[in-house]
Amino acid sequence: MGKMKNKLVRLLTGVIALTMLVLATAACGEKNESSEESQNAPETSTQADETDTDVDNSEDVKSARIGVIQFMEHPSLDQAYNGFVDYLAENGYVEGENLEIDFQNAQGEQANCQTIAGQFSTAGYDVILAIATPAAQAVANVITDTPILVTAVTDLESTQLVDSNEAPGGNVSGTSDMTPIYDQIELIQKLFPDVKELGIIYSSGEPNSELQVEGAIDAAAKLGMNVTDVTISSTNEIQQVTESIIANVEAIYLPSDNAIASSMPTVAKVALDHNVPIIPAVEAMCAEGGIASIAINYYNLGGQTGAMALRILEEGADPATMPVEFTTNPELVINHEYAELIGYTFPDDILADAREAQVD
Repeated sequence: MGKMKNKLVRLLTGVIALTMLVLATAACGEKNESSEESQNAPETSTQADETDTDVDNSEDVKSARIGVIQFMEHPSLDQAYNGFVDYLAENGYVEGENLEIDFQNAQGEQANCQTIAGQFSTAGYDVILAIATPAAQAVANVITDTPILVTAVTDLESTQLVDSNEAPGGNVSGTSDMTPIYDQIELIQKLFPDVKELGIIYSSGEPNSELQVEGAIDAAAKLGMNVTDVTISSTNEIQQVTESIIANVEAIYLPSDNAIASSMPTVAKVALDHNVPIIPAVEAMCAEGGIASIAINYYNLGGQTGAMALRILEEGADPATMPVEFTTNPELVINHEYAELIGYTFPDDILADAREAQVD
């Protein structure tokens, strides 16, 4: 009987010990799982924080899409475009990085302008830049829901691109390339005091040219000059038209006119053959065959337009309330080579204030 009792005691002791071992093992397992969960939880939170940070950073990156239509390739228009792009780059919008530019050249064809304008109308650009009057008129006629900035346009109001230069009223504004016409005609008198017969050549298809010619005729009358003005309807006529007046004039004035500008070498050749000086309205035209000009800087004009684009992109400015801007720094430029070809020597006071005309 005593032996049996001892066996029962040992059996119970073993059972109790085994039970305690099982309980201890289970408790240890729960502790390990809790520890693993504890370690995983902060890691998940950190990943979430990192994800949130990435999202916030992406929202801070600025970007823009701009459509550009340029009427034709010419140094003045090219300078305006380069000034626009460079200004944006200097202020954080770099083409190929955070700036997409769709540049289209209409090659001097109005039909191309209309085709490009149609393409731009559904492209969803943040801003459209139009360089020169025909390009500006094309996009303004079909696009009313996208901000349009124009440059190298003489008078936005007279071409009905805006309600007025002070208060555009629609989705179009920009910068004017109106030249100091009176000062340019007066320069002719300073360089050639004996000139009484002035010739003017311009394109009949450009309203802005007509506006400039009216100003030039008025200035010439005030300065005691007679004016013979002739027009071309296409660049194919430029040589014939120039030859038709060259024998009857003592100097030629050329307004800021796209067709004339593209034919500047032809006009210059005819004038040189007759030893007649040319005073053009644009620096690039002066460099290509004029003798002097008081001209605006188209690169700076493009940069001025870029500043307007920046206000639209970053401040939400509305073209309707952005007055048309004008250049304020025309410069006296001269062409020594042309002067030598016609046997002219610049006065010292002109040389003191002038710089050499450049194409780009």
